[in-house]
This record gives sequence, structure tokens and C-alpha cells, in this order.
Amino acid sequence: MDTKLVLPGDLIGERKGRRFGRGTFVEGENVYSAVLGIPRASEVEISVIPMSGVYLPVMGDRVIGTIKSVEVSGWTVDINSPYTAFLPLAEAVDEYVDTSREDISRFFDVGDVIFCRISKVTKGMNVQASMRDMMSRKLFSGAILNVTPSKIPRIIGKAGSMVQLIKQKTKCDIYTGQNGLVWIRGDDKAKAIETILMIERESHLKGLTEKVEKMLG
Repeated sequence: MDTKLVLPGDLIGERKGRRFGRGTFVEGENVYSAVLGIPRASEVEISVIPMSGVYLPVMGDRVIGTIKSVEVSGWTVDINSPYTAFLPLAEAVDEYVDTSREDISRFFDVGDVIFCRISKVTKGMNVQASMRDMMSRKLFSGAILNVTPSKIPRIIGKAGSMVQLIKQKTKCDIYTGQNGLVWIRGDDKAKAIETILMIERESHLKGLTEKVEKMLG
């Protein structure tokens, strides 16, 4: 992993037809960092993973949310962001529901925790969530850990290798949201939490996988 850090205003490279992603800005053909973070450059995009900061929703992100209120035709969801998401009834359940006669809190109620997908984000930051895929679900009885959102990819690891290692060694179910929330339930929940917090602290250091393996025995 490249551990080079860039400061706001540092030159990352020439655009060369590539997209400029999160944490960057462009002047002419040069791409600069807008945040303190780790630069990422591919053939199609240049971006910077911020070392800290709040979660800003992006379409396609998988997040952990908590039902904040029950509305007539859906639910508002706290997604650990300055912006709340709206989960429409049509994006949450398959059956027909007559909202004039039925209380939709039987599906999701205030305080329920869900793993969902961000399906729409408008320019005005109106955010829509969806439960319409195989991974989305209601989460029961677990602990929720709040970490820096930019550290989530390191907690997941390449092709999911890091989080799978933690799951296997602690016998825990773990869901990671790109909004910086991690849900954990299982036999050795305390060890899983300890490991994830260590990864958050030391995500920029080399040899992290070896350290996690040693920590988990």
C-alpha cells in the first residue's frame, strides 16, 4: 500500500483525460489535493482518500443506517452524515401496502438498524436509500462501532481479505458501511472491536495484515 501523504494544495499529477474524484480539485490540466490524505491514481481516475472527515453520501455506497422516523410513504434514515436519507416504501418491501390502512412501522420502526444501499443523491444532497439487493437487510442485536469513514476500505481489505480474517478468527458477523459504521455480533465481539480500532489507528502503516494475524492468534 502506498503510504505517501499529500497536503491540501499539493500537486498529485496531470489529469490526462482522467476523472478527478473525491478529495481533489483541478486547475488547468493539473490535479491537486483538496484534503490531507492518501493519493490514488489509476488510468481512469485520480482521487485522494481523506485521513479524516465526515461521510458524504455517494450513489452506490453501502451504508449502515438507523431508522429515525416513520413517514406516510417511507422512512428517514440516519446514515452518520450531515445528510439524512429517505427510504421509500417501494424501495423497501416487495408487497403492496395500503398506507391509508396499514402502519408501515411493522416493516421498520424507529431505532431499527439496517444495511442498505445509497440509490440516489441529487445536487441538492437529497439522499435516497434502497433495500433492493441481496446484501441489504435489517440487523439485529449487534454492537455498532463508529470509525473514520476513510478507514473503511482498510478494514475491509483487498477483496474483503481483512474483514474475512476478523470474522473467521472471532466467529463474528460483521457488516461494514462506507459511512464509517461497523456492525458486529458474535462470540468474540470484544476482540473484533479491539482489532478494528487498531486497524483504524494504524491503517497508514505497512505490515498491518501480519499484525492483525498475530493479534487474533
